[in-house]
Amino acid sequence: MLAPVATEEAPPGWPSSRTPFLVTTSNTHTNNCTEMVLEAIYVVRHGFRSNWVVDPQTGTYSSNIPTPTGIPSDPALASYGVTQSEQLAQHLSTLSPPIDVIYSSPFYRCLQTITPTVTLLNSTRPSSAPPLKIRVENGLGEFYGLARFDHPSPAPLDTLHTHFEDLDGAYQLVIRPSVNGESVECLHDRIAYALHHVIKKLDSDPDGPRALLICTHAASMIAIGRVLTGRMPEDHGEEDFKCFTCSLSRFERKQKKADAEEEPEPPTWDSQSPDDVPDVRWRGKGVQGGWECKINGDCSFLENGEERGCDESFLRDPNAYNDKINNAVNKIIEGEGTLKNKDTSRL
Repeated sequence: MLAPVATEEAPPGWPSSRTPFLVTTSNTHTNNCTEMVLEAIYVVRHGFRSNWVVDPQTGTYSSNIPTPTGIPSDPALASYGVTQSEQLAQHLSTLSPPIDVIYSSPFYRCLQTITPTVTLLNSTRPSSAPPLKIRVENGLGEFYGLARFDHPSPAPLDTLHTHFEDLDGAYQLVIRPSVNGESVECLHDRIAYALHHVIKKLDSDPDGPRALLICTHAASMIAIGRVLTGRMPEDHGEEDFKCFTCSLSRFERKQKKADAEEEPEPPTWDSQSPDDVPDVRWRGKGVQGGWECKINGDCSFLENGEERGCDESFLRDPNAYNDKINNAVNKIIEGEGTLKNKDTSRL
């Protein structure tokens, strides 16, 4: 007997928890007992963003340019990033299978990056088909490490609706990062838990979506690659999955083995204990049957190619790495769509 299990109570600004997002689960088995529908997952990182600064003594965030949401750690794209997002949209509109569903981190820069894609795809959809909407999932949001202070939070959904008209107001989030910060292990488990339920929901969708698009951040993009493939390196800072600005990675589902063992459904994440992320047993095999990486951080469609990737120091200390990035942002010439110093492409 399948039992619907509601997720956590919705945060302020999100749809009421009286109409919860239902995760249909079996008492003993996962979605392996049903047909797998989703075939491809496309993952992109947001475009080149404006910067912010955090005071290491007080933990206060500030930005040199006012942010649309009023949250200093939630900047918009720089003009160069807007150009990247438009080039990305043109490329994403050519993919096969075509994009059926779109998920995004709740931070402004991700939603701004993916909006040109939504607009372009909707302009070519049949009039009989409902327009694509962005499902805002906090579980795919930014990583701040073991934060020196409270983990920055994104704007509530009602605020985001004032900036983006293509958001799915009925969607209920799966998990929300702890404001206490996260270890690298916890980041991967959070991403894995979110994807476990996202993929499971799409597999049971009567519309039969074949391709999912996710827009996220650098560390989360690395973690997504690892939890989909099941590969977790001993050195967490290993450069395995690429995450350049507006880069694209593609993952295809592994064929299900006829004798594959069915696994118990993990516990449901409890918002009252946000630091306790249930283990979906992704290590060594990947979430929901496992996936193969077919394209890793492609930037061939971007005018200036690979830019602003991350080195191994990022996952070890994202706060220090972001400080380095933000101190270097003044080298960017906004409005011209170029970089003053091409050597900053790794920043």
